[in-house]
Amino acid sequence: MIALDHSLIAAGSSDAITGDVLAGLAVILAVAFVFARLFKRIRQPTVMGEIIAGVALGPSVLGLLPGHPVDVLFPADARPILQALSQLGLVLFMFGIGYELDFARLRGTGRRVTVVSLSAMALPFALGAGLAVLLFPWYDKSQLDTDGVLAPALFLGAAMSITAFPVLARIIVEGGMQRSRIGAMALACAAVQDFLAWCVLAVIVVIATASGPWPLARMVLESALFLVVLLCAVRPGLRWLLAPERPWAVGSSLIHTVLVTGLLVSAWSTNEIGLHAVFGAFAFGAAIPRGRIEAQAPEVAERIEQTSLFLLPVFFTVTGLSVDLGGLGGHGVIMTVTVVLVACAGKFAGATASARLSGASGPEAMTLGVLLNARGLTELVILNVGLGLRVVDSRLFSAMVVMALVTTFMTGPLLQRLGFHDEFRTAPVSRKNAENEV
Repeated sequence: MIALDHSLIAAGSSDAITGDVLAGLAVILAVAFVFARLFKRIRQPTVMGEIIAGVALGPSVLGLLPGHPVDVLFPADARPILQALSQLGLVLFMFGIGYELDFARLRGTGRRVTVVSLSAMALPFALGAGLAVLLFPWYDKSQLDTDGVLAPALFLGAAMSITAFPVLARIIVEGGMQRSRIGAMALACAAVQDFLAWCVLAVIVVIATASGPWPLARMVLESALFLVVLLCAVRPGLRWLLAPERPWAVGSSLIHTVLVTGLLVSAWSTNEIGLHAVFGAFAFGAAIPRGRIEAQAPEVAERIEQTSLFLLPVFFTVTGLSVDLGGLGGHGVIMTVTVVLVACAGKFAGATASARLSGASGPEAMTLGVLLNARGLTELVILNVGLGLRVVDSRLFSAMVVMALVTTFMTGPLLQRLGFHDEFRTAPVSRKNAENEV
């Protein structure tokens, strides 16, 4: 009888948690939709509205109301499930980023892309690392898992040097610049920078999580083995499995199952190695034979993308629950202003000066600097990795989220304000083609 009572209590508790999760998802999706529509009206990427919605549902806005509405909407028992859903959306999204990263497009792009990419990453990285050293005395050491400044400095440098490739692609497409030389160059530079930034972030993860020389060496070896398996076994295996002459390679169900299973296994593998799950999903997306999939079932990648876009508002809200702008304090406000100024100056100066020196015109160089300054969604992914690694405290995390929002929000208006938006505009494309470009 006692055992039966316990089972009934557990079932009731499980039903209550399920109800809380469903109610929370309903609120998240509805608020994200409203904000996305509002931002679309002011000619901002819809993803910006979804990010703002996530922050608004956290302690920074909703938490200011009486009655603890954040805890009511997202109770403690429901948050682990929301966290799991957010991570699922994140790994699906990172698979899409890797899938769209076309290395062939980078071949022959010339000296200018190489110079601009490295300069627009090196200067913000150096400034970010230096800023971390200066701000380190203000860090809340109880929120860090490291005593030294090396990991926080490397992390802040990597976070400062990132460019939001997917958001940048959307800005370029919506501005009709995707077929222009400056638009293609900006996308190529962003792809190179993001690839290098993820490599640096992987090194930071190894440094932050390894507790000695052997764990560090083991993590490096396992990571290298994972990449070797992807390139030498998984990629050729998928080429063979998905060959048009195979009797089972008909329809999209097999390809869909293989891709989703592969990206989840890859995400699990890097998580077990000690890296974040996003690395595995990203690497799997970059390694698969894209041409074969596009030839047989191009709709599969779009389905996975749509699923990730459905779950990303959950990720934004989970991120927003960690952002408390009201709790920044005096030091936090100084951190925020400094981070925004250093991020803008480093990226804009690095891109503009290197583009100008490599032969670009003044308008081209300035336009490129403005475009590459957008951080957006990719920045939030990196910041969540850093928060999970405990190499950044909550105040700096909040400051960096503000920086990501400011740098992305200012891109479109600044292009129009400077008068370069129309100069590089190409013929308008259909909505379907624009969505495919993004």
